[in-house]
Amino acid sequence: MKRLYVAGGMSGLPELNFPAFHAESNRLRALGFDVVNPAEINTDPNTPWAKCMRDDIKELVTCDGIVLLPGWEKSKGATLEHHIAERLELTIHLAGELV
Repeated sequence: MKRLYVAGGMSGLPELNFPAFHAESNRLRALGFDVVNPAEINTDPNTPWAKCMRDDIKELVTCDGIVLLPGWEKSKGATLEHHIAERLELTIHLAGELV
């Protein structure tokens, strides 16, 4: 089973954008993918950004691909995750692209 990491903006967005992360994760799981959802890793909104990123990146490097939510390119964290995924030659998809 292909393992995918969902990436997108959180900081400064309503509800930390968790609804979008959960919706895409649920959609991908329904298609049979093993999904890593950062909104399930970092549930405490008071956790410092750097700690969240360290925890997320540990999971990202175990994945086969990354799925980017709309607006990911405006996010400091998601652009870092994209950079890592690109350098590690993970497959890169936009949200909704996999059917």
